[in-house]
Amino acid sequence: MTSNSAKVSAGTQVVVHQEVKGSNGAAVHPRGAVGIVARTPAGTEVHYLIRFSDGFETSIERAQFEVLKHFKDRLPASDALISFQLEDCVIYRCTVGSRAYGLDTEVSDTDLRGIYQAPPEMQWSLFGAPEQFEDNEAQTCYWELQKFLVMALKANPNVLECLYSPLVDKTTVIGDRLLSLRECFLSQMVFQTFNGYALSQFKKLEQDLRNQGEIRWKHAMHLLRLLLTGAGTLRENRVPVRVESHRDRLLAVKRGELAWEEIDAWRRELHRDFEAALRQTRLPERPDYEKVNAFLIEARRAQL
Repeated sequence: MTSNSAKVSAGTQVVVHQEVKGSNGAAVHPRGAVGIVARTPAGTEVHYLIRFSDGFETSIERAQFEVLKHFKDRLPASDALISFQLEDCVIYRCTVGSRAYGLDTEVSDTDLRGIYQAPPEMQWSLFGAPEQFEDNEAQTCYWELQKFLVMALKANPNVLECLYSPLVDKTTVIGDRLLSLRECFLSQMVFQTFNGYALSQFKKLEQDLRNQGEIRWKHAMHLLRLLLTGAGTLRENRVPVRVESHRDRLLAVKRGELAWEEIDAWRRELHRDFEAALRQTRLPERPDYEKVNAFLIEARRAQL
């Protein structure tokens, strides 16, 4: 397998072999421009998502770019180019999805999510630090620390679940420090965001039911799980990721063994319980922005 056909992982810096054009056909970046792999293909997909220094992204095939390291091997050494290995910068990684929820079966995948802290040289450079790396085939996703903190402060359900996953794969001193502050991210905003995700998913299920006469049962299960987790968060002042006490019923939903009417009745019941939890919660109205901001500054200084 040649260097121009070998798989490339997310976070790898690359050089494009052809001019990059925008949607209007105009040239955006010249041949030889440097970008970074932001998302890798999965399954039969063959396109990589490449991000450039100005934030522009393009989808190209493997033969249309070369790994920067290989390109540099043919050029004189240059201290101006930033060496970056994603794994070396990962400060926290955990398992999410069905295995974390206690809903896994013998065919369940292992989904990993993590946080990386970009090196100072990358943050300070014109290129900048990518906010997110995705490897679809490996089912991994990494957020840059600042991006992760902003999403957590907004009570993004997927991000908050990472902080409370019972299955931690890797953590560092900075990662441990972040976990010690995880209650700072919890607030009554959980009600709006978890509810918003659930209602959005419900609309899609209803649309499927109208247009196709059938729903995606796995999505219905996760809608119910999200409502259970949201109400539990408001009551327990933590994100109760594991929902195995409801495992049998939730998996029955996933298998399509429950009628839609029964699922919808459970959904309405959970919405009412979520509202009751909001009335009873001791969580503050807003997260602790100041303490989280101080942590980010502390983490950046530690790199120096």
